[in-house]
Amino acid sequence: MTMFNRMTLLALTCAVLTAPVVQAAVSADEAAKLKTTLTPLGAERAGNKDGTIPPWEGGYPVDNSYNSAAIPDLFKDKPLLTITAQNADQYKDKLTEGTLGLLKKFPSFNVQVFPTRRTAAAPQWVYDNTFANATRATMDPSGELGPFPKGTYGGIPFPIPKNGEEAIWNHLLRWTTPSYQTTPSLARVTPEGKVIPVSQNVAKSSFPYYDQNSNLEKWQAAGSNIVVRRVDTSGPPIRAGEILLQRVNINDIESKTWVYLTGQRRVRRLPLTCCDVPSPVAGGILNFDEVEVYSSSIGRYDWKLVGKKEMYVPYNTNSYHQAPSLEKLMSEKTVNPDFVRFEQHRVWVVEGTLKAGQRHVIPRLRVYLDEDTWIAVAGERWDAQGQLWKVTYNLPTVFPAGPGTIVAGYMSYDLIGGGYFASAYFPRDKQVDLKATLPDRIFTPESLSGEGVR
Repeated sequence: MTMFNRMTLLALTCAVLTAPVVQAAVSADEAAKLKTTLTPLGAERAGNKDGTIPPWEGGYPVDNSYNSAAIPDLFKDKPLLTITAQNADQYKDKLTEGTLGLLKKFPSFNVQVFPTRRTAAAPQWVYDNTFANATRATMDPSGELGPFPKGTYGGIPFPIPKNGEEAIWNHLLRWTTPSYQTTPSLARVTPEGKVIPVSQNVAKSSFPYYDQNSNLEKWQAAGSNIVVRRVDTSGPPIRAGEILLQRVNINDIESKTWVYLTGQRRVRRLPLTCCDVPSPVAGGILNFDEVEVYSSSIGRYDWKLVGKKEMYVPYNTNSYHQAPSLEKLMSEKTVNPDFVRFEQHRVWVVEGTLKAGQRHVIPRLRVYLDEDTWIAVAGERWDAQGQLWKVTYNLPTVFPAGPGTIVAGYMSYDLIGGGYFASAYFPRDKQVDLKATLPDRIFTPESLSGEGVR
């Protein structure tokens, strides 16, 4: 499966040909920690020794008054410190290698570190499902395009991961909400700093995997789709009227994608597009599996769970969505750092190394998974010469009505060629609707056009 950008339109699924050995679920005694020393999703409840990371106390409180179309600006505090190229060495033990690379390359880039808030939250039924998954979920090695979880539904599949494969799948199946409608704007920024808007969309997403009214058996009987999504493109004019429809399955070989192109006036089924295939709208900066840091099958890489580390990463980035325009947000050779909040959090470090016999332009990568949400908050990729090439971030954003701290935007930097690609939500009064009515009929190929399907 591929959890493509949950609030954008780019990711398609990835084909791989190998699979790891099946992994067993944890014992009942170990799972019991999810109700004591661990949070319901598997993080450490306690704060750190020096108090810079507080204990988890339930996350951001549910507040349905914020269920407006504009992402709320919730935090009014001031940064504790600002890291620049001049003082980066002082903080390098808490900076990702990619962030250090950006600081060295771009004098205007800085990292503003704010007080840590552990806002991650989910409904009780997600916690209950996660607890059940802990003792029943295993990794199925039989997937033609890569291994996938079996026996998981409606929560984190492996809240107490034993290896890198399980940790990556926690990111791919992280909590979002059951459904929503968003307005993603995608832009490419040239090495000279010119902003090129490439796509304005309305994305409607429904997550059968997170249907509160279903269960594991019903979901499996219905086909085991993770998400169904329809993306209607309104701009630029040359692309207006295009429609993308996806059904992302837990087993990639069962995933399906259709597209309606106005010039052809026909709905077409697309082949699986994945991995190191460049996204056609990103100008070569972004590959399909780089959406949301990592969004692909896992079978091309050997994954290593390196361990946990305290790091400065993007978090509670509601300020990002207060930018008045794309030009203000992306006016520099990096995203304007005044709109990106960093905090100190514990992250799982996971490294992927290309398997023998597999092909990919990225032979080595690293991702940083937030312990509270399992969001891949940051990532790095190296080229065949061992040179740091790409730096990626997700933007965990608080939605009080979700409840949840959920990815709402991402960015990818090319340190070698220059330039970057990023997503945001405009217009600001129509950014996200968590309670949009999304009838099943809009997620069928027949709904895209009256022209027939080929």
